[in-house]
Amino acid sequence: MNRAAPVAVAAVAVVLSSCIGSPAPTSAPVELTVYAAASLKDALEFSAHAYQVDVPSVTVTISTDSSTALRTQIEHGAPADLFLSADTTNPQTLVQAGLTSGDAVPFAQNVLIVIVPAANPAGIETPADLARAGVKIVAAGDDVPISTYAGQLIDNLAALPGYPSGYAAAYAGNVVSREDNVRAIVAKIGLGEGDAGIVYATDTLAATNVTFVAIPEDTNVYATYAGVVVNASRTVVAAQAFLDWLAGPRGQSILQDFGFHPRP
Repeated sequence: MNRAAPVAVAAVAVVLSSCIGSPAPTSAPVELTVYAAASLKDALEFSAHAYQVDVPSVTVTISTDSSTALRTQIEHGAPADLFLSADTTNPQTLVQAGLTSGDAVPFAQNVLIVIVPAANPAGIETPADLARAGVKIVAAGDDVPISTYAGQLIDNLAALPGYPSGYAAAYAGNVVSREDNVRAIVAKIGLGEGDAGIVYATDTLAATNVTFVAIPEDTNVYATYAGVVVNASRTVVAAQAFLDWLAGPRGQSILQDFGFHPRP
C-alpha cells in the first residue's frame, strides 16, 4: 500500500476544562503527527483548524491511508503520535502489543452506502443488483476495515426475503478490483471504472460524479472509529488532548457536520 502524502495543517493542543484528570495545556510549541483513516481526511482537517482557535501552539501533520496500513507502519516504528482508525480492531491490536499510552477511545461512527457512477450505466436500483451477472464491483483489500463492514452488510442483505440464493457468493464473484482505501473506491466508481462499490456514507458528501443506492436501514452496519495515543510519542500530552477534544462536544459537533454519527 502506498502511504498517503502528509497534509500539514495547523492545530492546537487544548484540554477541556471539564475533563477531570486531563493534562494541563502548554504554550510551548509542539509538533503533533496524526495518522488517520482515509475517510476522516476532510473532517479532520477542518477539526484541526477549529482546534487552532483555542491554543495555537501545536502544529499537526495529518497522514491518511487505510487504517490497517497505518497500524502496520506504527508497528514498524513510524513516528506517529496519534492513530485514528476507522475501526476498533486496529487500535486494539496496538494496545495489546503494548504500543499505546492508554486504551482505545471511540470517537465517531459511520454507516455504509452503495455508490454507483452518476449515470448508473449498469442500472443498479437496489443492493440486490450487486449480485447480478456482469456487474463490476470495486472493493477494498481484505485487510481494510471497510471490507469487514461490507462483508457484514452483504451477509445481512443475503438474509432478506427476496434476495437470491447464493447472494453473498455472487457478490464476491463480481469484485473486479481491490483498492487500498475507501477514497480509491470512490475515485474509481466516479471515473466509471466499476459499476458499484460499498463505502462509508461520509465519503459521498463531496463526490459529484457518483450517486447512491439506498440500503435497507435494518440491514446497515455501523462502523465505530477509535483512536489511540502512541506510547513512543514525545508529545503524549498534546496527542491525548487532541483525542479528548475529538471525543468531546466540539469535536463531535464538527464530525457530525461531516456526516459522522455520534461516538457510541
